[in-house]
Amino acid sequence: MPVNPQAQVVLDMMAAAGFELGGDPVALRAMMALAPRPEGEPVALVEDRVIDAAGESIPVRIYRPSKDGAVRPVLVWFHGGGWVIGSLDGADFGCRLLANESGCVVVSVDYRLAPESKFPAAADDCFAVTKWVAEHAAELGIDASKLAVGGDSAGGNLAAVVSQMARDAGGPAIVFQALVYPVTNYSFETHSYSENAEGFLLTRDSMVWFWNHYLNTPAEGRDPKASPLQHADLSKLPPAFVITAEFDPLRDEGEAYAKALSECGVDVTHKRYDGQIHGFFANPAIDDGLEAARIVARKLAEALR
Repeated sequence: MPVNPQAQVVLDMMAAAGFELGGDPVALRAMMALAPRPEGEPVALVEDRVIDAAGESIPVRIYRPSKDGAVRPVLVWFHGGGWVIGSLDGADFGCRLLANESGCVVVSVDYRLAPESKFPAAADDCFAVTKWVAEHAAELGIDASKLAVGGDSAGGNLAAVVSQMARDAGGPAIVFQALVYPVTNYSFETHSYSENAEGFLLTRDSMVWFWNHYLNTPAEGRDPKASPLQHADLSKLPPAFVITAEFDPLRDEGEAYAKALSECGVDVTHKRYDGQIHGFFANPAIDDGLEAARIVARKLAEALR
């Protein structure tokens, strides 16, 4: 089917503004920080903190959907941005929606970015924060037995990796993973990379740029902490909800990961959004993006009740 009309408007606006993924990472981050952001929903409590996790000082933003003092489930959320860009502010709109719609406390993680902090810094930070959340459940007013992880794009990669790391380390126990068009494999040879190589915001060249900044050497791309699809054992992982988009270079690897999990006995639900592009999730200019975020919230509420 053709590109969704609302997504096409977004693409046209970005093209008119001359926006491209690439170039100098610091300059790209600065440009994105100046871009106008949609105002998110009011949330009962929002707190910025810097936590000490595994020897690193990691900023987090905590969203609590109610002031009722109830012990709530928790979602640890990892933003997208190819491990190079992205921020707490960039993830703010979606995290507010997820907290309000799911009833979960949401902990958004500002993990270290490449190329200043290369692989596996982002994965290590995200795992360390997930452990910290579980260990500080009483302080946070959350139920550590109802812990989920999630993220979009590189954040989806990190959620999948953290789920594997937690299983392999014997904890913390993660009961659900929300993987939104996740990066799952260091490879550029899929049909979706060929079909969607350019013209849909995320391009083949920009993914090469992201990977080159993240990895120290190409050989690290075979490490499951970079490519969760390459883990030798995908069994006994948390139930997963995987979202993919038709016009996205990452479509096929996200769907391959969903299929591989299912074949290993993991409870997986997959939804492809036909007509959509990478980055549509929780985009208020795209109805499908709002719907997808609400579906993730509903899946969270069901898994963590």
